[in-house]
Amino acid sequence: MTGDRQFEGRRLDGTQFDGTQFDRLDGNAAAGPLSELFAIDMTTARGTCEHCGTVSVVAETRLYVEVHGLALCCPGCDSVLLRMVEGEGRSRLDVSGLRMLELDDEADHPV
Repeated sequence: MTGDRQFEGRRLDGTQFDGTQFDRLDGNAAAGPLSELFAIDMTTARGTCEHCGTVSVVAETRLYVEVHGLALCCPGCDSVLLRMVEGEGRSRLDVSGLRMLELDDEADHPV
């Protein structure tokens, strides 16, 4: 059912799109942009989808990229887990699609 797919047919700013403006990648491709906000490798972080309860690491998510930002979607139900939008000299992070985000204590930390 398309109504269950929160991202389908919508751009990061909420407007409609025809599906040709986005490149779909796996969550590993989000490592660069996420490293600008977090001092650790976020691709190994585990998140729980608020919509369906699927637990996955960021590297397993589906990444949709647009000029101004990105959206990580659940591999189970394709709901948006995390949105990151850059513009006007700031970054905005929406994690409302995540019930929880778990980071390992042993994650790489810069010196």
